[in-house]
Amino acid sequence: MKTLIIIPAFNEASSIETTIAQIRAMGMDLEIVVIDDCSSDQTASLARATGVKVVRLPINLGIGGAVQTGFRFAVANHFDAAIQVDGDGQHDPAYIPHIITPIVDGEADVVVGSRFILREGYQSRFMRRMGIRLFQHLNRLLIHQKITDSTSGFRAYNTAALRVLQNNYPVDYPEPEALVMLKKRGFRITEIPVKMRNRIGGESSISGWKSVYYMIKVTLSILIESMRLPDG
Repeated sequence: MKTLIIIPAFNEASSIETTIAQIRAMGMDLEIVVIDDCSSDQTASLARATGVKVVRLPINLGIGGAVQTGFRFAVANHFDAAIQVDGDGQHDPAYIPHIITPIVDGEADVVVGSRFILREGYQSRFMRRMGIRLFQHLNRLLIHQKITDSTSGFRAYNTAALRVLQNNYPVDYPEPEALVMLKKRGFRITEIPVKMRNRIGGESSISGWKSVYYMIKVTLSILIESMRLPDG
């Protein structure tokens, strides 16, 4: 299975080389593309020096736009599957084989790496955990599936899911909303347990009072998405 690793990165100069090296150390037949979201540091040049493909966006699109660019790259280059891995070092590449296995076996279209199944490793800050719990209840109500870590960006997608996401992907804090959209379209979503780590460098875009804003905004987005027609 031709598999792409998509690394969205914004100002991750302190961690991008380590992230790439750890992925390569897995010894798997994987291609890597870094989507540099118009970083102001050396993220793009450091990534390019490792020999991976780098797509540098001319303006900052945010996480949604950066990841969607990765999806379009995957479809345009005929990949069978793609795995999203953050550039800040939180996602342990040791779990890549576990995340891709349900896709390879044809058991799922989308696989989410959840830190809350085993509750080991970095569990995120309190306010974000409260938001994730809220999204759990919303998912049960709207798509009739329990998803323990809907904000996780450690994910794998098959070709069918990538083709939908390349044209339909939420822009701002997209992870929870995308799951609702995909489930409504009949895609099979599963979670596997992972341990996440503290970020190597950089700062979270969701902290303090931004966490409250995040919960409100994503909740409204999920509700709106749930009311759209599946082909809308």
